[in-house]
Amino acid sequence: MLRIHRVPSALIVSTLVLFAGCHQSQQDGVVATVNGHPVLRTDVDKLYNEQLASNPQPQQAGSADQADATRLQILQGLIVNEIVDQRAAKLGLTATDSEVDARLVEVKAPYTEDQFQSKLKASNLTLEEYRHEIRRTLTQTKLINKEINSKITVTDADVTNYFNAHKAEFNLIENQYHLAQIQVTDMPAQQAGNLQGSKATNDEEARKKIQAIKNRIDAGEDFGTLAQNFSERQDTAPNGGDMGFVTESQMTQMKTSDPNTYVAITKLKAGETTDILPLLEANTRKPMGYSIYKLISKDAAGQRDLSDPRVQQAIRQQLHDSRSQLLRAAYLEMLHDQAKVQNFLAEQIFKNAAQ
Repeated sequence: MLRIHRVPSALIVSTLVLFAGCHQSQQDGVVATVNGHPVLRTDVDKLYNEQLASNPQPQQAGSADQADATRLQILQGLIVNEIVDQRAAKLGLTATDSEVDARLVEVKAPYTEDQFQSKLKASNLTLEEYRHEIRRTLTQTKLINKEINSKITVTDADVTNYFNAHKAEFNLIENQYHLAQIQVTDMPAQQAGNLQGSKATNDEEARKKIQAIKNRIDAGEDFGTLAQNFSERQDTAPNGGDMGFVTESQMTQMKTSDPNTYVAITKLKAGETTDILPLLEANTRKPMGYSIYKLISKDAAGQRDLSDPRVQQAIRQQLHDSRSQLLRAAYLEMLHDQAKVQNFLAEQIFKNAAQ
């Protein structure tokens, strides 16, 4: 299913507590304001109903309280989105129509027009709503790059210091395969986990989608970019499908459990990709979709040296990502401190519970 995960957004940090004192009650369907701009109850309710539909729970004692807690969490995310959108607009970073159009073309690429329209309908989205979500994602990415990533510097000294403090991490006790994967499943309940919210819901859709991706790989498109946009493996899609390193012993286990994949991977040279392979369920070994693997590198056992460009790049990326996460959290706190937020829903919940 084509799924748009609007909360949390690219900038939301789940641990933020975003209450703001207010002395007004909800009026005209407005549950909060950010610098005077309204956040509507209809938006909260829509996201709440989507979340409930994707993860239904049996009714339990205290479920009303749980419903209020969920709505409050959703509203907090919408408040952060509004704060970030206003900041981006102030800096002239709002995504343009042409940028939205270009991203929409990428999203629609694996589908026919009828298939795309069906997925929009299944996700309870109009095309205009979907364009709005694309614009917000692109806008927030531009803001992150300008206000956060552009301020991160990882020096050669930082890399050297990290290597010296973590040298054992780069001592391989056995041969390793550095792999990336694009995965498409036929499981409709599974979340997409990719930038485009692209999700196959049955075997026919999965086969067509993986073939479209394979065609684009064969045409020379970047594997990592395709994985970010279309792979349905949530833990690797954000990193371009990077699975990290798989040891020789783990590959030997794969030889028993999934011999076709083992043979396909071990035949690869660095930079090459496999054909489309069946994706097997871990316990039953039954087909559940399709995969394409890329061999990034095969590394022999032994101590890696700091002069190895791959070691340097891995350290730089790790230091960059950790600093980016820290700066995002600090940046959001700063933006929230500067904004005037009135959370009417929070006040109402507090008053009702205190009676």
